[in-house]
Amino acid sequence: MKNNLTKIATALVAAGKGILAADESTGTIENRFKNIGVEGTVENRRAYRELLFTAPDLGHYISGVILYDETLRQKAVDGTPFPELLKTLDIIPGIKVDAGAKALALHPGEKITEGLDGLRDRFAEYAKLGAQFSKWRAVLTIGDTIPSSFCLEANAHALARFAALSQEAGLVPIVEPEVLMDGPHAIERCEEVTASALAMVFRALGDHGVQFEGMLLKPNMIVSGTECLTPAGSNEVAEVTLRCLKRFVPAAVPGIVFLSGGQSDVETTRNLNAMNRLGGAPWELSFSFGRALQAPALAAWAGKSENGPVAQRALVHRALCNHEARSGRCHESSEPTTAVPTRAEPA
Repeated sequence: MKNNLTKIATALVAAGKGILAADESTGTIENRFKNIGVEGTVENRRAYRELLFTAPDLGHYISGVILYDETLRQKAVDGTPFPELLKTLDIIPGIKVDAGAKALALHPGEKITEGLDGLRDRFAEYAKLGAQFSKWRAVLTIGDTIPSSFCLEANAHALARFAALSQEAGLVPIVEPEVLMDGPHAIERCEEVTASALAMVFRALGDHGVQFEGMLLKPNMIVSGTECLTPAGSNEVAEVTLRCLKRFVPAAVPGIVFLSGGQSDVETTRNLNAMNRLGGAPWELSFSFGRALQAPALAAWAGKSENGPVAQRALVHRALCNHEARSGRCHESSEPTTAVPTRAEPA
């Protein structure tokens, strides 16, 4: 099992590839649909996900897709279950297993992610449905006096329990301790909190016996707060992020798949590109983006089937940008240096 976990984890961070996060909850995807005037029905959600998964040449740039419980059980219009469809495209299916962040009792402004109850049984079912990796997200807010040590410890413990159960079931865990961008703080404060979170997370993972070779880390990039008056540029983000990760993330971890965390699609690509240009990291530096990959495609689709080819091209374009950023070859504008393959041209 250990060898298989390592094989899957390594495949997820294969050269030039990254992960598409398509694991939005029903409420989240309905809100995004509402913004483009689309009704959040089961069929619309299914059709949109199929549009993403069948984009021409997507498998050249995307190694895995994180699915939501509903999506893992859905089928393409021809009756093929989505996990099987993805596998035929050389894309590994995964599953988000947490139940979302809730208020941490007696700790105002802080959250704890729930969903551990019954997780062992759910993992067994998800494995039968075709999932090969899983993801759990912890949410950490920066404030004057938060996150508290207790909040950091509680979320680290939950992440470690999730990861251990995931590996027990034969699924590679993607451990996601997200330090949110919200606030006026400078990049130094984000680094301080991220460092504390990573230190506790890897201590807890070790205590739970998690095999580092068979997991991936999905952290935030270390950036200035959204209200910071002097935000750091891409080069500083790259330097500070890599410095922090090198201090706390074991080299045995095969790869780091960054979340976008509210940054624009251009910002995330630019920052990833800057990190890979710096080089010297002991792990693969990749991506696991949701909105930063999907936003242009969602806007282009607008719920109309005739817009499908244009929407797919928009998705493949962003995937190509990040494919090039994986090796630090993307243009400074965050546009690719090579064209989107002609097979992805709109019909």
